[in-house]
Amino acid sequence: MKITILKEKLKEGISIVERISSKSLNLPILNNILITTEKNFVNLSATDLEIGIKWWSLVKTEREGKITIPSRILSNLVNFLPNKPINLEIKDLNLVINCENYQTLLKGVNPEDFPIIPQISTTEKISVNSKNFCQNLNQIVDIANYSSSKPEISGVFLSFQKNLVIMAATDSFRLGEKKLTLNSEDINISQGYSLIIPQRAAKEIINIFGEKENNLNIYFSPNQVLFEILMPETHHPQIHLISRLIEGEYPNYQEIIPKKYETSVFFLKDEIINHIKSASLFSGKINEIKLKIDPKKNQVDFYSQSPDIGEYHSFLNVKVEGKPCEISFNYRFLLDGLLSIVSKEKKPEVVLELINSEKPGVLRLKGDDSYLYLVMPIKST
Repeated sequence: MKITILKEKLKEGISIVERISSKSLNLPILNNILITTEKNFVNLSATDLEIGIKWWSLVKTEREGKITIPSRILSNLVNFLPNKPINLEIKDLNLVINCENYQTLLKGVNPEDFPIIPQISTTEKISVNSKNFCQNLNQIVDIANYSSSKPEISGVFLSFQKNLVIMAATDSFRLGEKKLTLNSEDINISQGYSLIIPQRAAKEIINIFGEKENNLNIYFSPNQVLFEILMPETHHPQIHLISRLIEGEYPNYQEIIPKKYETSVFFLKDEIINHIKSASLFSGKINEIKLKIDPKKNQVDFYSQSPDIGEYHSFLNVKVEGKPCEISFNYRFLLDGLLSIVSKEKKPEVVLELINSEKPGVLRLKGDDSYLYLVMPIKST
């Protein structure tokens, strides 16, 4: 292999794929990046056996080849090089790097030892705006939580239907669901697809594709899913992220979403966040704060107490529809739900919908049913 590539391009590629290269003691090969050239393209690949990533760039190629190089050393070295074209050349199992006044030899590893990243059929495809998809996914991704007894809820549920993507995550104490509408011309699937991707893969999708304005292509297979961005200058992949899927059936979470409510509380998001944060200082070991909702006064009272610190009380004038209600929540879960609600408005209005003190509460942006956050109450003893 002998190629020439711009320093900034190489740095970009390394920064993307090194996110996936793992620090493995049992399989040291996973600490490496596989560099491959074919025609006028260079490809950098990394995997941790759960997620695989590939990045391509156009380069000047004199000779094709491939080599495996430790990702941390390569990344640190390239960061120190001047912003000039870099020449990469394989000599035996070494990578010789030349850039202006710098010449370095990195010892490589036999590329045949690098794990094979699975290939996925590209026939069944959905295209979405990358930035929009990631912003929606970001609203629910942090809710999932690792569970050895229920591996299904360790991941993020994605359901691709006609003109619609449904995203959901739960940790058994709270649930987030986001619906994203698609254009029919962006869909090329013969059936609906429902899958569970690991939480880490979902977070890497957000980190890697979140600021991309172009289309994100999603391809499906029984055991893996592929996310793809094309190069702007040619119809060739720029980034592939392939993730294994979590086996099993996702819980039928829609059964626990209330169909009707007894009490609805309308308030400005920022105002209630301040009251919850203040009440949290006195919330005790179980993070409990109590809400007393009074429709006659159009008021919510916040109360919390700690045997070691003292008591807290405040009230907020709101709009209340329905019956009075007293309910307790873990303030962290309530705050997470409020902070996950996004709006283009400077002062977004949120609605909290309740049945009684023992049933879950649901947070939504007023007038927007595309996102809901369900949180279980702390039941009184």
